Amino acid sequence: MRLISQIGEWFDQRLQLAAPIREISEHPVPRSSASWWYVFGSAALTIFVLQIVTGILLAMIYVPSAGEAWSSLQSLNHDVTLGWFIRAMHGWGSNFMVAVVLIHMMQVFLFGAYKFPRELTWIIGIFLLLMTLGMAFSGQVLRFDQDAYWGLGIGASIASRVPIIGPFAVKLMLGGPIIAGATLSRFFALHVFVIPGMLVGFVSLHLLMVLKLGINEWPMPGRLVKRSTYVSEYHELTKKDGAPFVPYAVWKDMFFVAFILVAIAACAVYFGPFGPTGRPDPTIIQTSPKPDYFFLWLYALLSLLPPSMETPALLIGPVVVILLLLLLPFLSGEGEKSWRRRPIAVLTISLIAISLGTLTHLSGYTPWSPHMNAWSGDPVPDRFLRGTTALQRQGALVFQVKQCRNCHSLGDLGGQRGPALDSVAVRLTQDQLIRQVIQGGGNMPAYGKNLSPAETTALVAFLETLHPAGQAPARDASRDLALSETPEGHAPAQP
Repeated sequence: MRLISQIGEWFDQRLQLAAPIREISEHPVPRSSASWWYVFGSAALTIFVLQIVTGILLAMIYVPSAGEAWSSLQSLNHDVTLGWFIRAMHGWGSNFMVAVVLIHMMQVFLFGAYKFPRELTWIIGIFLLLMTLGMAFSGQVLRFDQDAYWGLGIGASIASRVPIIGPFAVKLMLGGPIIAGATLSRFFALHVFVIPGMLVGFVSLHLLMVLKLGINEWPMPGRLVKRSTYVSEYHELTKKDGAPFVPYAVWKDMFFVAFILVAIAACAVYFGPFGPTGRPDPTIIQTSPKPDYFFLWLYALLSLLPPSMETPALLIGPVVVILLLLLLPFLSGEGEKSWRRRPIAVLTISLIAISLGTLTHLSGYTPWSPHMNAWSGDPVPDRFLRGTTALQRQGALVFQVKQCRNCHSLGDLGGQRGPALDSVAVRLTQDQLIRQVIQGGGNMPAYGKNLSPAETTALVAFLETLHPAGQAPARDASRDLALSETPEGHAPAQP
C-alpha cells in the first residue's frame, strides 16, 4: 500500500490531478437532487464510453469497403471469438443511448433545468441529442446490407429536397452522385472520427457546465427562478441542505448504470447483433427497408402523410422544432420550474410521448408509402411493344429483368412507389432519362453501376417510346437549335 501511495504521489506531483478529482467528487449538490430522476445523465455518459470501447474493437476487424464491409460483419458474427457479442453490445448500446438521452432531455424539460443560468447547458444538450441520432443513423449505414442501402437512399432523397444546397448535400453525403465505395468511407469517417470527436468535446463542455453551475435543484412549487437572485439562493441552498456528490448521490448513479449495462448485455445475448441482412443490391426491389427503432416513427409518419405533404414535413418540421428547442430557455428563462404548475409542459411531453409511441407502433403495420406490392414477372403490355425496333424491345427486356415495375406502373399495372411511366417520354428528354437512370434522383436509387452502357442505351430507347399517341416526346430545344444551324440539319462534327 505504501508503494502504491508513493507511485500515486509521484504521478500527482507531475499531473496535478488529485485536487481537481477531489473537487469534482466532493462538489455539493442539493439533497433533493440525489434522486432517481437524476441518474439518466450518468447513464448516457457510461453508455457512450461503452460505445467507444466496443467501437474500437469492431474497427479492428471491420473493413470500410463496399466489397468487404458485408463480409467483415459476417466474419465478426461467425468467425471471430465473441465477435457477435461485441457487435450486439455496440448495436444495443446505441439503442439504449438514444432512449436514455431522450428520457434525460424530457426530464430536464419537465424539471425546468433549461432556465437561468443553465441556458447554454440545455443548448449543448440539444446538439448532443442530434449527434447521438447522427451516430445511430451512420452506424446503420455501416452495416451496408439491403436495409442500410435503401435507408441511405431514402436519406439522400430527403437531403436532395433541400432548396439550393440539396444536390451539394447529396454529393457531400454520398461522395458522388451514386451510393458506392466512397459513400461507405465517408460514413465510416463520420461514425468513427468526426461525430465521436464532437461528442467528446460537447460532453466535456456539458460536464464542465454542470460542475460550475451545479445540479438543478428539485423543482418545488412556488420556488420561482429570478435572474437577480437565483445564483445566491442556489448557493445558500447547497450550504444549508447540500451534500457531497460522492458518496451521497453517486451510489444511485452507479446502481442505475449497472442495471443499464446488465440490460444491454442481456439484450445482446438474447437478441444478438443487428444484421447484416442480404447484400446491398439496388436491383432487388422486393424489400421493405425499415430504419432502426429510433427512426421508426418517421417511417410511419411519411407512410401516412399524403405525398404532397412529405417535403414540407421533412424540410420545415425539423427546422421549426430545433429552433423552438434552442429558443426555449430564452423564451421561458424565468419563473416556475415545477411541472405541477406548468400544465403546458406536461401536456407537451405527454403528446410527444403518445405520438412517438403510436407512430412507432404503426410502423409495424404501415407499408412504405406509396405501396410497393407489384410483381415484376407480369409481362409488359403488348400495346407498348407494337411497332418498336429491336433496340427498343431489348430495352423492354432490361426494364423487365431489372424489376423496374416493382416501383413504376405501366398500363396501370405495377408499383406505386415511383411515378407511372406511361408518359415519361413527355416529361423527360433523352439526356434527362439517361441521367435519371444512371444517377438516380428523388426516391430513385442510382443504377449506373448495375447497368452496362448497352443496357442503359436500350432501356432509354424503350422509355422514349412511352408517350400518348399523337403527342410528341420531349425534346432538348438547345440541341434542336444546334442541329438547325448545321448544314443539312446534321449534328456538328465532334473534335
